Amino acid sequence: MGRTIIRALAIVMVGGIGTQTSFSAQQTWTGIISDSQCRGDHGGEVDERECTQKCISNGDKYVLVTDYGKKVWDIANQNFPALADHPGHTVKVTGDLKGSAIVISRIEGR
Repeated sequence: MGRTIIRALAIVMVGGIGTQTSFSAQQTWTGIISDSQCRGDHGGEVDERECTQKCISNGDKYVLVTDYGKKVWDIANQNFPALADHPGHTVKVTGDLKGSAIVISRIEGR
């Protein structure tokens, strides 16, 4: 009887592993699209949009700055088309958090 229970549990456990699916719930952040060099601090008297565009053209990466500059999120999919439309803008970003980077699925201007 003991072996039968162990076999039944093993079958259930193996079957459960095969059917498990990992879904990560999308999250939403509100912040400013900036660059990895300035990280939201563009020196005060410069245009944030122009500064971000210049840094990006020099090879820096887009980031999302939230919590009044306290948190800087890396963006995993740098080629997301709407990023180029929103440097220096406050936006609402929807996506998945993979490690410490956001994989953007949607950007809305605010």
